[in-house]
Amino acid sequence: MASKYDGLARIIIQNVGGKENVKSLAHCVTRLRFKLKDESLANDEVLENTDGVIKIMHAGGQYQVVIGPHVTDVYDTVLAIGKFQAGGLVDEDGNALEDADADDTPKKPVDVFIDLVSGILQPILPVLAAAGMTKGLLSLCTFLGLTTADSGFYQTIYSFADGVFYFLPILLGFTSAEKFGINKFLGATLGITLCYPGMVAMKGAEAIGSVFTGTAFEMAYSSTFLGLPIVFPSSGYTSSVIPIILAVFCASKFFKAIDKHVPSAIRFFVSPLLTLLIFTPLTYLVIGPVAGIFTNALALFFSSIYNIPVVGAIFCGALLGALWQVLVIFGLHWSVVPMYLNNLAVLGYDAVFGGRQVCSFAQTATVFAIYLKSRSKKVRDIALPAAITGLFGTTEPCIYGVTLPKKTPFIISCIGSAIGGAFVCFMGAKQFTAGYSGILGLPVYIDPSGAEGITNMIVMIIGILIACVFSFVATYITYKDEADKASA
Repeated sequence: MASKYDGLARIIIQNVGGKENVKSLAHCVTRLRFKLKDESLANDEVLENTDGVIKIMHAGGQYQVVIGPHVTDVYDTVLAIGKFQAGGLVDEDGNALEDADADDTPKKPVDVFIDLVSGILQPILPVLAAAGMTKGLLSLCTFLGLTTADSGFYQTIYSFADGVFYFLPILLGFTSAEKFGINKFLGATLGITLCYPGMVAMKGAEAIGSVFTGTAFEMAYSSTFLGLPIVFPSSGYTSSVIPIILAVFCASKFFKAIDKHVPSAIRFFVSPLLTLLIFTPLTYLVIGPVAGIFTNALALFFSSIYNIPVVGAIFCGALLGALWQVLVIFGLHWSVVPMYLNNLAVLGYDAVFGGRQVCSFAQTATVFAIYLKSRSKKVRDIALPAAITGLFGTTEPCIYGVTLPKKTPFIISCIGSAIGGAFVCFMGAKQFTAGYSGILGLPVYIDPSGAEGITNMIVMIIGILIACVFSFVATYITYKDEADKASA
């Protein structure tokens, strides 16, 4: 059956250099993410002037076609018309296979890092956002007295809202294995070992010793493996991010090395058996503790900056608020997402990255001001739907469709975000679980323990209002349509 996006899909395929120029294709919330053999064969100008395409970006070794909220439908149509699956370039989920990434062209370390992080985290981001917002809404319901934490309703909904984060290593094991080119269920199984109830209980058992005693990296142990201490980071491995990624990476190297030498008749079960037998204890004895030291050090580093009296919090909030949209443009925001998730895992909250929350609202206010001020039908037709999507955390239409092409409004929104971000971080607004940006992401600032109630959410709302008022007023005063600028 023909799709209404058939024409758009054919134009996209033709102007990325044809399907023979496509190595792999994936998508995020708003963008088609191509890996091309030769980006010089792509026609940016034609694509950017095509109805249905908002912007073209070159970032992270990818050729990104910004579509907007209906990117999934366009993605499906492009896959169907291009027959990329049949060509072995992407798997059934549209994720790039390892062979598709093969390239003799050396990549910059930052491109490799961003590609790695985005490839692992991107597939699970929708469920993380859904679970985080649900936890926030449940906290709001208990605060308002609509339910209690021991009710059947609360526990049933909470089972997925909290379960996603509790068993996060399993999800990350799955996506990490896919990214590193080994069986996805092998990676998931390594994640299971980190969440296994018996091992979780071992962490809570009476300690018989510790390593790195007296330092910020002290880790206790209550049991041993062949005489070697089984140590746990202070936060444990449930909800953790870095340990499982590092474990799967190391396991993937071992698996690929031995799989070539195991007889084909027994390869099916011997290769994964040896990998699990070796890397389950290695993860607990070496990889996990090393990752634990790294994650604790990372959390300590950002907390130290944040805790510098007065200026630390203001600096963190203003810097992230000012730069977040810039990071999004270049795809570099993936480089800080692990730090944010790590703080949630290690500390139980994040107070450092509050500046990013105000950005979508600052963009929305800026675009809405342009919508009210502009006399151009074309500008208004783009601005209103972009502002609506921005309100719910998807800012790409705002950025690429309105503010960035006009430059000054984009700068204003960044300044507004910096001011709002500085305020929320200075006031110590804490986010207690992962969530999406936008209005639906506010409940994640409600303390699930009840100790701080809705205080953090109120602080965040005030910070958002500050960012919005500045961005709206400054844009409304300074904005002129292109025709008005020319005549002036």
